[in-house]
Amino acid sequence: MVLDELIQRSPIRIFEQSINGGLKPGEIGVIASPNGVGKTSVLVQLALDKLLQGKKVIHVSFTQHVQYVPVWYEDIFTEFTSKKNLENTAEIKNDLVKNRVLMNFNQDGVTKDQILRSLRAMIIEGGFKADSIIIDGFDFSRAEKSSIVQVKTFATELGVSVWYSCSVKDAERNADGSSVGPYDKENIPVVLDGFVDTIDVVIILQPKHDHVELSISKDRDSIISKSMAMKLDPKTLLILEV
Repeated sequence: MVLDELIQRSPIRIFEQSINGGLKPGEIGVIASPNGVGKTSVLVQLALDKLLQGKKVIHVSFTQHVQYVPVWYEDIFTEFTSKKNLENTAEIKNDLVKNRVLMNFNQDGVTKDQILRSLRAMIIEGGFKADSIIIDGFDFSRAEKSSIVQVKTFATELGVSVWYSCSVKDAERNADGSSVGPYDKENIPVVLDGFVDTIDVVIILQPKHDHVELSISKDRDSIISKSMAMKLDPKTLLILEV
C-alpha cells in the first residue's frame, strides 16, 4: 500500500469526522480515562497521523518514564503499517522522526510560562513549525484555569492544535461522607471542572469487557454523550472502526 492510500484509509479519518473535521488550530482537545486504558496510545496515533501527512508534531511529556515515549511511536507505527503492507517503511519512519520533537517537563519544577517559552522558541526561533502539540501526563488536579487559558491563547497565536491526556481518578468522599463520582452528569471528568469552558473537545475512553469504547462528551458548544463508533483493540491498542 502507498502512503497516500494509507492516510485516506486510516481510522483517524472517522475519528475526525466524529468531531466535525478534527481539532482545528487554536483548539484544545482532551482524551480522558482511568490510568492504563489507552490515552497515550490514542495521542500517539493522532500524532502519527499528522506525521504521516508530512506535518510536524511536538510531544510534551510530564511523565517520569519519558524513555518509553519513542517506544510507543515505534510499536504503534510497526503494528499499524505491518497490517497494511506499507511500501518504503524505513524511509517513511526516518521522515517521521525528523518531524517529531519530544520534550519532557516536571510539573513541579517548571512554570507554565517557562513551558510556553520553550515551545515558542522551538516553533519560532528553531523554525520547527508544528501543526499539533501533544501533552501527555499533565495533572489537571494540580493546575490553575489560567494555565489552560494561556495555552489556548498560545495555540491560537501560533496556529497549532493541542491534545491533552487526562487521568480520571476513582470516586472520592466529601467531608460529609457523600461520594463524588469521577464523571459529572454530562459524562465529563470532574477533574476538568473549571477548565471545560476553555476546552473544545472531550473524548472519553470507556473500558468494556472485550474492547475500549471511544465516546464524545463535549464537541465545541455541544455537551453530549455519544459513541464515536470506534474502539481500541485491547491487545494492540490501535483505533479501529466498530
